[in-house]
Amino acid sequence: RAGSPGLSSPVTVLLRGGYYFLAETLVLTGEDSGTRQSPTVIAAYPGETPVLSGGVPISGWTVDAAGRWHVTLPEVARGEWSFTQLFVNGQRRYRPRLPKDGYYFIARAVPSTDANKGKGCDRFGFRPGQFRADWPDLQDIEVLAFHSWTMDRLRIAHVDEEKRIVTFVAPTPSENWAFDLHAGGRFIIENVRAALDDPGEWYLDRQTGELTYIPLAGEKPEETEVIAPRLETLVRMVGDAELGMGVHHVVFWGITFAHTNWVTPPDGYRWVQSESVLPGAITAQGAQHCALEDCVITHVGAYAVELGAGCKYNRVEGCEITDMAAGGVKIGEMTMHQSDILVASHNVVRNNLIAHGGRMHAAGMGVWIGHSPYNVVEHNEICDFYQTGISVGWSWGYGPSLAHHNTIAYNRIYNLGQGVTDDMGGLYTLGVSPGTVLHHNIIHDVSCHHYGGRGIYFDEGSSEILAENNLVYRTDSGAFMQHYGRENRVINNIFALARGGQLDRLREEEHISFEFRRNIVYYDSTGFLLYENWSNDRFIMDENLYWDASGRPVMFGAETFEQWQARGHDRNSIIADPLFVDPANGDFRLRE
Repeated sequence: RAGSPGLSSPVTVLLRGGYYFLAETLVLTGEDSGTRQSPTVIAAYPGETPVLSGGVPISGWTVDAAGRWHVTLPEVARGEWSFTQLFVNGQRRYRPRLPKDGYYFIARAVPSTDANKGKGCDRFGFRPGQFRADWPDLQDIEVLAFHSWTMDRLRIAHVDEEKRIVTFVAPTPSENWAFDLHAGGRFIIENVRAALDDPGEWYLDRQTGELTYIPLAGEKPEETEVIAPRLETLVRMVGDAELGMGVHHVVFWGITFAHTNWVTPPDGYRWVQSESVLPGAITAQGAQHCALEDCVITHVGAYAVELGAGCKYNRVEGCEITDMAAGGVKIGEMTMHQSDILVASHNVVRNNLIAHGGRMHAAGMGVWIGHSPYNVVEHNEICDFYQTGISVGWSWGYGPSLAHHNTIAYNRIYNLGQGVTDDMGGLYTLGVSPGTVLHHNIIHDVSCHHYGGRGIYFDEGSSEILAENNLVYRTDSGAFMQHYGRENRVINNIFALARGGQLDRLREEEHISFEFRRNIVYYDSTGFLLYENWSNDRFIMDENLYWDASGRPVMFGAETFEQWQARGHDRNSIIADPLFVDPANGDFRLRE
């Protein structure tokens, strides 16, 4: 038995290769724990690939004259099962949408109904032909409303074609500018049966249980793997840290975890930031000294891994985490626990590929750290998200925060935003974070829809953070940006080729915002040096190198270098070509 006294080597459970379609979530409790000398190891049999799936393989298709595949799922018709994702031959397939490409745009803002005034926005005016009141599946259609840094999934309550107003079951999170439904705002209408006409699309009729799929060229029913997700969570580690009955010393090695479900609630879904309320396919509470090693986590309905209350000294290492409806790894909570026993801390996310996120929830992030200290996120490749790469902190302003002494290092973070959302960063921080260090990260290709595609982004109240030896290039704005904060240090970084301001300082305060030393700032005709507010001089800048590769004089806002120095800044800095090897193609080595 694992954890029995006297055992000095691992107790190993070997899984043979192939699919294991789980009927229910695998739950581990304190009784399944190992010890440091004798961990409980659940591992792949050598040379084989076991897959723990939360899905159901779909077969028994009939093919109609148009070549569409049909199958009836009795559990769906009985209201016992529903799903919003489908995976075909290892690829995510999507429900039909309007428009087929790009976005629709809100024609006009409409005041909220009386029931939701002051709470949020619950309707808007549309253009002719965008909505139809006679769609038979109106209750199952979802409107994806894009805000600045979030996206809501809104359920339709009523369509008035005469007045061209659509009203939703529940409102957005707020009526303020960040969450309103204003004229020109973008939206997509998803799960519209009348739009089912492109290969690869599918539609589930929840009333009859009929699933319809339009195959890609060459796909045949008898040769095609179709899996619909059923379980929301594959593995749940449940320990009671306060009672000393946590789950500890359990290791998963070489296992593939796949196909988890998430179904839009009847009143829709909306959240204020980062999709941090969404669950993980693998979740843990009160887990300590546990690990996911060399595993694959893919085709998940929300986040991949969630380390919640009381999770300490755990590792996610050497894993391939891909195709996430939301994000990759969540550490900690949005709650500030008073008891340290309940605070998630000292966890490690290392040497992972975390890629292709936000497929249903655009604000999902590669790694999210809430009120959680002493974590290490290092040597990961994080790419292809529509929002932030790594987010640290969950406290706005200078109030209490538990996100301190976190280390974010040696990560490569790129291809973020992709024009879908705004106000993001490769590395994004919130709140007072003494001891937090961001070092040796490479961040590039961050593009927003309208504003705020940033590299290193110190947002509201970010304080006492060190950003050192990072390389940031090809961002839409603010290779380095500080909204507001105090006493941050930005040392020995390269900030290059932002399309707009390279350095962005938004709020002026009486304390020192940051110390900016020994950095190289390099840009060309697509950018300029300083953006926003630099007038109160409550910052320290010196020993830097600046260069405008377009041949223009380097200007500090409207001031020359000499005028800037006369204000007391950059007195030991220089204007010079740093002689990078090939910056246009991302090679920032220095020439001999």
